[in-house]
Amino acid sequence: MHLVNLKQRTMLFHVPSSGLFELDAMSQDVIDLFSEQDAVTAPMIKDRLDSRYPANEVVELLEEFKSLEIIHETGGVARYNPTPKKVENFPLTTVVLNVNTGCNLSCTYCYKEDLTTPSEGLKMEVETAIKSVEMLLKESPDQRQYNVVFFGGEPLSNMPLIREVVAYCEKRFADLEARVDFTMTTNATLLNEKLVDWFNEHRFGLTISMDGPKAMHDKNRITVGGQGTYDVVKKKVDMLLSRYTARPVGCRVTLTKGITDVETIFNHLYHDLGFAEVGFGPVTSGDIAEFNLSGEEMIAVFEGQKKLGKKYLEAALENKNYGFGNMHQLMTDLHEGQKKQLPCGAGVGLLAVDKDGGLNLCHRFTGSDMPLFGDVDKGIDKPALSAFVENRLDRSQEGCETCRIRNICSGGCYHESYAKYGDPTKPSYHYCDLLRDWIDYGVEVYSQIMLENPGFFDAYVSPRRGA
Repeated sequence: MHLVNLKQRTMLFHVPSSGLFELDAMSQDVIDLFSEQDAVTAPMIKDRLDSRYPANEVVELLEEFKSLEIIHETGGVARYNPTPKKVENFPLTTVVLNVNTGCNLSCTYCYKEDLTTPSEGLKMEVETAIKSVEMLLKESPDQRQYNVVFFGGEPLSNMPLIREVVAYCEKRFADLEARVDFTMTTNATLLNEKLVDWFNEHRFGLTISMDGPKAMHDKNRITVGGQGTYDVVKKKVDMLLSRYTARPVGCRVTLTKGITDVETIFNHLYHDLGFAEVGFGPVTSGDIAEFNLSGEEMIAVFEGQKKLGKKYLEAALENKNYGFGNMHQLMTDLHEGQKKQLPCGAGVGLLAVDKDGGLNLCHRFTGSDMPLFGDVDKGIDKPALSAFVENRLDRSQEGCETCRIRNICSGGCYHESYAKYGDPTKPSYHYCDLLRDWIDYGVEVYSQIMLENPGFFDAYVSPRRGA
């Protein structure tokens, strides 16, 4: 358990279930007693509580705490994590297609190891993309919902493939009476009105890569010739947001060394430009060390996120949605009682296909030295993928085992660990303390919203997940 003090109330965050409970006086007294002693006996309980509460209610509470594994019998062993199970099935619902290694920009911090210029870009063949979709259906038949993600390089540089894949999928999944969603992350520079209308028709989920006001954006997001791209991106974004109606359009910000003012960035992208949601991705373990945020800069980033979190809270208490993506995702995880044994769906619910059909853990690994987990012709290398996932599930030798946020963080991003330590199974130790503090803050925000305006979650959090 982990206690969170909130004004005149104390909340108990139950680590194994990610559940949140408000403590009454008796619960607080029992926890105080157990916190003071290495072991508690029946006479101690009677002496402390007998005059305050009915004995049967105390016994009932103790049994409840035992069932939650908050307390355990003397001589027993505290069981922090379940024994990892064998992983034999991979219920894929998402496939990421790396449609082109080429990109018309030359962003200085790009992690893509297979990235090339447009003239040298290696494009995925339509046949490879179709095989990827069929692999998805073979591994997970009879699902009601599937996702096809187009990635690059710059995915808009291979629109002929995207059009063919969308046409194929819409018919294929309709025949199966299943829904398919299409999503894409793009730098926006190649957008035009006809493309936007086509994406609108097919209800694409669009995310734009943009790093804030002109000076911040142009520092790293440049053309192959070294020119800043803010002016052209802003023009395209204005056009996109003025005519795109199918789904809310989000923005993804990459924070690098020297860029830590998340409030200024958010205000520009959310309030000035009008994105529905803005999320931040700090670079802490990129291959090019000069772009990695320092420890002091990471502290500044998280402090800025807390300030945005306060505005998110104020809006939520007025039953308004504030498009701060990082906080909204944390609220979603807490509201759903996430009990993640893995940090994300990579390797279990999601695989990324490179331009040759190789199966990668996620889109970040295409072109890396990380071994493939099969290909679209032969299928998933299940022994290799099972071994990888089972290794990550076993946290008995890791600091994660007793960490209070282990079922929300679950060790952190595979690729960050791979870039930092050369091992994707190793937890992201380099910012654990900051992440614990961030999630503690999130628990406080969630608790206050739940106590003062619980309808916010039905209005804004649950529909977001459904979409």
